[in-house]
Amino acid sequence: MFVLAMRSIRQRPGRFAATLLSAFLGAAIIMTFNSMHDTAGAKGVDSVSAETLSTSAGVVGGYGTLLVFFAVASTLTVNVRQRASEIELLRCSGATPAQIKRMVVGESVAVALVGALLAIGPAMLGGRALLNLFQDSGQVAESVDYSFGPVALYSGIDITVLAAAGAAFLAVRRASRKHQPRGRGRTFFTRAALILGGLSACSTFAFSSTDAALMAPPAYGSILLAVGFALLSPKLLRALLDRLPLAGPSGYLAVRTMRERAAQLSGVLMPLILFTGMATATLYMQAVENDAIDASGVPKSVDAKNLETLNLTVVGIIVVFSCIMLINSLYAATTYRRREFGQQRLAGATPGQVLGMVGIESLVLTATGVFFGTAAGLAGIIPFTMVRTDSVLPDRGLGIWLGIVAVATAATLVTSLTTARRALRTPAVGAVSLAA
Repeated sequence: MFVLAMRSIRQRPGRFAATLLSAFLGAAIIMTFNSMHDTAGAKGVDSVSAETLSTSAGVVGGYGTLLVFFAVASTLTVNVRQRASEIELLRCSGATPAQIKRMVVGESVAVALVGALLAIGPAMLGGRALLNLFQDSGQVAESVDYSFGPVALYSGIDITVLAAAGAAFLAVRRASRKHQPRGRGRTFFTRAALILGGLSACSTFAFSSTDAALMAPPAYGSILLAVGFALLSPKLLRALLDRLPLAGPSGYLAVRTMRERAAQLSGVLMPLILFTGMATATLYMQAVENDAIDASGVPKSVDAKNLETLNLTVVGIIVVFSCIMLINSLYAATTYRRREFGQQRLAGATPGQVLGMVGIESLVLTATGVFFGTAAGLAGIIPFTMVRTDSVLPDRGLGIWLGIVAVATAATLVTSLTTARRALRTPAVGAVSLAA
């Protein structure tokens, strides 16, 4: 099966491009920040610089590991779903479920390993640039030399390969059990995320405005609530569609199609909700913290600078990986619908109506993801702002939020409409016969 996996990669390199890109960027980020561990452990590094470097590597490395798994899992799930006919053909040819799992996992590990190896060079450059950033802001001494050692190298390769193997195993396992009822695991994790997120956000009121860890409870609460809403996304989408008044041919097609494909569309809602919730909460809380420090007239401490750098870096990672997950999911899902578009055109729909349907779907998905992501972000922003400044909402206005919404909307609309327009170039009869 390993030989078959390698042949599959050679015959269809484009199918694995999204997985390669996710693995490459994930490994680059993990190696970049874990190289701070190598730098902090070198001889002659003072304790303050070592603590700054180790903290940044630990916090961002943890977020990076989680997001790498989600990004790779997202691309592999769509990949496996589109290979349903190929997997069924292998079963009819005598392949066992265990052999198919080994094939898919072998493909994923090979692609992830290539991506991790390609990321070594960019990670070394990124780590050096990150160290220069710390030194320019006065958080790390100028005498500290950059070091890229075994911690960065092995962690980047190991985490990326293990994430790809685990995500591939779960994706093919889920595909093989698609006709079986879902277990209680998803319900348990959804309720746990919502309950723990609410408790974490509420625990903010137990801190004082000067506590160094004040930002941690609301931030983690927003993240957990965003995860809970993301896991609930199929039910949330169906509930919204039942109350959505859309008229016209495109609106009718959009509502009918989204009701049938709510489970598949949840793969698009997940990165939207996570991106909106985490970015909104982190950026607004950091803005409130900066305003409070400026109002006090006290210069920023090293810890405050470290926290700001970490928050902005985490948001940057979230933006990159959420956009990758979103674009990959939308591109693959829209391309997979070529036969559906052909059938709708043969039934009387014009290409403009089909394109309008895709546009309405994208707007509904964006509105749903932004709404619940914003709700998760506000659950952390409001307690933090009340404790830190005695106000209910930040004084920064809607500028940050509008920027976040603009990024989410642009990524969703541009990807879906561009892919749909390309799919509609195929004649309707040809699209149906090719996919059949």
